[in-house]
Amino acid sequence: MNAAHYEYVRRLGDNALVLGQRLSEWCGHSPFLEEDIAMANTALDLIGRARMLYTHAAALEGRGRDEDALAYGRDEREFGNFLMCELPKGDYAFTLVRQYLLDVYHHRLFTALTTSRDETLAAIAAKAVKEAAYHLRRSGDWVVRLGDGTDESRDRCQAALDELWGYTDELFAGDAVDAAMAEAGIGVAPASLAEGWRAEVEALFDRAQLALPRDDWQASGGRAGLHTEHMGRLLAELQFVPRAYPGARW
Repeated sequence: MNAAHYEYVRRLGDNALVLGQRLSEWCGHSPFLEEDIAMANTALDLIGRARMLYTHAAALEGRGRDEDALAYGRDEREFGNFLMCELPKGDYAFTLVRQYLLDVYHHRLFTALTTSRDETLAAIAAKAVKEAAYHLRRSGDWVVRLGDGTDESRDRCQAALDELWGYTDELFAGDAVDAAMAEAGIGVAPASLAEGWRAEVEALFDRAQLALPRDDWQASGGRAGLHTEHMGRLLAELQFVPRAYPGARW
């Protein structure tokens, strides 16, 4: 149970860290100042969430590691994040459509985790759900604004949705770790979130004049450490300094 508990919490941290790293790539490059600040703040929220989850995971693991060791001391195959999180940032429409899909998921997930029997995880979820509510409002507003905007903005959003949709199945495909944690009252069965998530995203995409893609392909493997070709390059940038100067203190 301890191993599954550790892995469950650590994988939540992996999703937050990798997505936060991707969003941070927009810092200084967003289309205007206010949005640049909003995107950077969202990235900081996610990285802060990763820190809390990694600290808790390290305590559960009991091997003397800390948040930095989990973030910087593991290789690609040791990360269990969703594949969607690691995809390159693309254009702004791609980033915002991805963010919306994950914001709906995270808002529902962390709402459910506020009642976890793991009191530390429940406390982290209570903080995360407040941030997720803001993230969801912002990304949803932007998807509607772009989808129901010009021909070009709608086409870019539709292209992003078409590319990302096949990665959404992984959000709800649980494994033995998820099953054990749900049975123990610590975690949430991913499949239990699917129906509400789909209804919510369908309603917003209808408002945004975007067509829901067909369910004709699904990507998976992130939970098991099987990643896209983009993950190694993301980690190379994320982990460069602590690996170049191991043990350094600032």
